[in-house]
Amino acid sequence: MDIELLIFAAVAFFVLYRLYNVLGTKTGAEPPPSVVREATQNRKDREETEEDNVTSFRPTFTGPGADAMEAISKIDNSFSSADFTRKSKKAYEMIVEAFAEGDKSTLSNLLADDVYEAYVSAIDAREQSGADPLRLMRLKSAEIADAELLDGDLGQVSVSFEAQLSDGENLRTAKEIWTFERSLKSSNPAWLLAGVSEAS
Repeated sequence: MDIELLIFAAVAFFVLYRLYNVLGTKTGAEPPPSVVREATQNRKDREETEEDNVTSFRPTFTGPGADAMEAISKIDNSFSSADFTRKSKKAYEMIVEAFAEGDKSTLSNLLADDVYEAYVSAIDAREQSGADPLRLMRLKSAEIADAELLDGDLGQVSVSFEAQLSDGENLRTAKEIWTFERSLKSSNPAWLLAGVSEAS
């Protein structure tokens, strides 16, 4: 009986020793350190490339004037439809207010030359007639209606506005399309109002 226990113990010791040799020590199958370093660097390079791709991703323009806005953004990589819409709303408010106040100096910085002349003439005529100016009560909506790229570098973006205006007594709804333009090669980032038409 004792001999059997000794034999069993010897076998168990042999099995445990073999397991230790296989699992507890290097087997020679590990890749050399240089291979590990190269694989680690390759993984880092892939992660950096993926991060760069996410950072440089530009949403595709959709809706009216999408192709022209895409062309505009290739020349002016800061252009975005959301940012332009936000700024056009601010421009609308400033222009309507300046027109109501007869502020020709402010208008000169926001309007193209021919539009500025038309606004000045309208201001002069209003002042001579004594009519009350229309003031902005509420800007209800602003949406890009179209866009064009002319002569290779002249960007035009049209925005459809709906607003409520009042002369102090009467309230009316104005639906207009304002077209802003800018030479995309110019160092001046301002888009000027170049045309106004009634929205259908």
